[in-house]
Amino acid sequence: MTILGIESSCDETSASVIEAKNNDKKVTILSNVVASSLRIHAKTGGIIPENAAREQVKYIIPVITKALKDSNLYPPSSKNYLQSSTIYRPNIDAIAVTVGPGLIGSLLVGVETAKTLAYVWQKPIIPVNHLIGHIYANFIRESSKFKVQSSKSDTEVSFPAISLIVSGAHTDLVLMKKHGDLQLIGGTRDDAAGECFDKCARLLGYDYPGGPKISQLAEKGNPKAFQLPRPMTDSKDFDFSFSGLKAAFMRLVNETFSITNTPVSKNFRWKHIALEETLSESKKQILSDLCASLEQAIVDVLVSKTLKVAQKYKVKSILLGGGVAANQKLRTDLQSSIINLKSSIKFFAPPKSLCTDNAAMIASAAFFNHKPVPWQNLTANPELYFN
Repeated sequence: MTILGIESSCDETSASVIEAKNNDKKVTILSNVVASSLRIHAKTGGIIPENAAREQVKYIIPVITKALKDSNLYPPSSKNYLQSSTIYRPNIDAIAVTVGPGLIGSLLVGVETAKTLAYVWQKPIIPVNHLIGHIYANFIRESSKFKVQSSKSDTEVSFPAISLIVSGAHTDLVLMKKHGDLQLIGGTRDDAAGECFDKCARLLGYDYPGGPKISQLAEKGNPKAFQLPRPMTDSKDFDFSFSGLKAAFMRLVNETFSITNTPVSKNFRWKHIALEETLSESKKQILSDLCASLEQAIVDVLVSKTLKVAQKYKVKSILLGGGVAANQKLRTDLQSSIINLKSSIKFFAPPKSLCTDNAAMIASAAFFNHKPVPWQNLTANPELYFN
């Protein structure tokens, strides 16, 4: 089976082609193309939905065309595949598309494009939950073109499994008994972990997204230098909360540094001051220590909750997914903690290139949850959570 995946839930516009046989445990990527409008959103300190959707209208056709061409499904013609007057039907078996959650304008770009192609090409269309897509980034095997390696020698996910989906908008623990049988166990009550990273970086004057900058500074810091809270680690449920941690970090920042974020009225932009350039060497070390302490606090909460769920439900596998799954500290600490349990639990984390939004994970989810719907019945749902 060959599936064309389309992802446009936020600021990325992506198309991918995957293939797999009916009894395969993982899928193979034939192509994966991602166009991002991140540069535009960095100027405004975050994603403005209308700007994201306008860029996706520009990107969607070129991205799909390139994905088909890279997978060798492009017809032998110099004409643009999707703009030619001749109807070409690529050698795919289905189209998968993200239907939610996400930004409604962005979702509509992908959904309406997928519906049009399904009608013109006479192909079945499979709706995919974006969050479930992140889980299925772990079900993509290594290929000669796209190097994808599991984090352990174990190559197959064993059920039941627990998945930690952690991104800028979501922090969720999902129990996965088998393909198609998922149960939400816990989620964030306020800020997501990625949002906490980005907003704390914003307090330091860094552009969006600031999470990677926090991690970069943390590499040279002492994670025990500052005492930051680990919210809800002792609660009896499996929910998360990061707003209190963000507030504690803000107090430390205000006590330690003089931040000069100057608002500029035009286009709601901000004038950022590169903090390191204003600091002495001793202050730079304090900055790194502060970032390391923040990163460790977030990671400790994520690891603690995940292990508690894993032990309660006696899972055989733990899967990471989402943009924050690319954080090396999280990957290392979670894997080390699993090893320290001296259990047979397998650990899986996608390659970092597949942690952020991409269409390969959407197509992968569609393969393992093959439930086509009539294209006429397909709608975007920005509030879609777990069914």
